[in-house]
Amino acid sequence: MEDINKTEDLKECSSGKTKERTEKEYRDLINRLSRIEGQVRGVKRMVEQDVYCTDILVQVSAINAALNSFNKVLLANHLRTCVAEDIRAGKEETIDELVAALQKLMK
Repeated sequence: MEDINKTEDLKECSSGKTKERTEKEYRDLINRLSRIEGQVRGVKRMVEQDVYCTDILVQVSAINAALNSFNKVLLANHLRTCVAEDIRAGKEETIDELVAALQKLMK
């Protein structure tokens, strides 16, 4: 796996927890984020080039859909790994953590 400033990124993590991901999971998430990053750069260029508002709005909607898709994949992976493992280990506080995360996602 690439080590893209992982130590610096961990400082920004609010929970203080980390997650080891499989190479496939890591690659999938990074690829999705790279595509989203490219879409955002494209929208920035559209604004810089005075593209018509509705054309930009359509692209922003596509970015939102891509982010929602990313969240669904990440949440599914989280449920299958972290949450399942913690519940098997008797860590009931994980349910409260999951509920709080879902409440933030559904704002």
